[in-house]
Amino acid sequence: MPNAAPTDVAVKVRFYAPPPSLQACFTTFYLTEIDLPEGDQVTDALQPEWANLRFFAGERPCAWIDGGDRVENARFVATGPSTRSTNFRLGPARFWGIGLMPLGWARFIGLPAADHANLIADGDRHDSFARFVPLAASLTLRPEDEAEELARIIAYFESIPPIDPEEEARILAIHAALVDPEINSVAEMVELSAIGQRTVERLCLRHFGFPPKLLLRRQRFMRSLAQFMLDRSRKWIGAIDQHYHDQAQFVRDFREFMGMSPRQYAALPHPVLERFMYERARVHGAAVQTLDTPAGATTPSE
Repeated sequence: MPNAAPTDVAVKVRFYAPPPSLQACFTTFYLTEIDLPEGDQVTDALQPEWANLRFFAGERPCAWIDGGDRVENARFVATGPSTRSTNFRLGPARFWGIGLMPLGWARFIGLPAADHANLIADGDRHDSFARFVPLAASLTLRPEDEAEELARIIAYFESIPPIDPEEEARILAIHAALVDPEINSVAEMVELSAIGQRTVERLCLRHFGFPPKLLLRRQRFMRSLAQFMLDRSRKWIGAIDQHYHDQAQFVRDFREFMGMSPRQYAALPHPVLERFMYERARVHGAAVQTLDTPAGATTPSE
C-alpha cells in the first residue's frame, strides 16, 4: 500500500498524567488516533526511548527496530528501553500508549532491563509481558469507553505493589542525575546521585537497560534531536547540545542512534512523530519521554 503524504495524515493525541501514586513510574498515558484515506498507510520512526506498552484497535502496525526484531499484526506491542530507532508502518488506528520510566520497569516488569534492551515484541506472546495480557484483552478502544479504560489502566497498575523503598530511592536519584542537562560524565552522575559507581553501573543495567555512559550519550543526543524537531529554523548547528565537542561527534552519535545521517533524517517526512512531539511539548512540557524528570526524586544516602 502507498504511504500517505504528511498532509493526508490526521493525528490526534490526548495525554493523561498518572495519579500521584504512579507519577514516578510512568512518563504519560496517552491515547492516539491516526486517520488516513482508505487503503493508505503511514511510515515513521520513533526515536530512542524508555520501555513502552501499546494496545491497538483498528489496523495493527508492522514495527521493527533497526538491526533487531520485527512485529506484525499484534494488538499489544511491547518495547524495552532503546538506543535505536523503532520504525513502524500503520493504517487508520487507535491505540493506548504507556511509557514506563526505569522505576516503572523495576516495579511492573521486575526483570533485567539490559536483557530487554532494543527489544520489540508481541506482548501477547512474550513471557516478560504476560501480566499485561489481561489488561490488553480488556481494552476495546471505543471512543465512548475512553474515560473508563483510563481508570481501568490506572487501577491495574495501582494493584501491583511497590518495590523496596531504598531501591526505589536509588533508581530515582540516578534518574534525576541522568536527566540533568549539566551532567556530562559518569563521575558527575555518581556524585550527584550520591551512590557508589559500581552500584550506579549495576542499577543502570538492571533498571535502565544500558551502562551509564551510554545513557548519558543518549540524553545528550535526545536533547539535540528534540530541539531540532521542535524548531527546524535552528538547523542542526543551532540544535546541537552544549556537551558535544564538535559537529562530527554529533554526526557519529546520530548514525549510531538513528541509523542514518542528520541530513538524511531531516529530508524524511515524520507525519506522526512531529505532531506527537509538538503536542507532547505543549501539554506535558517535554517533547520526548527520555527528557522527563522523575517525580519524587531525592538524593539517598549510600
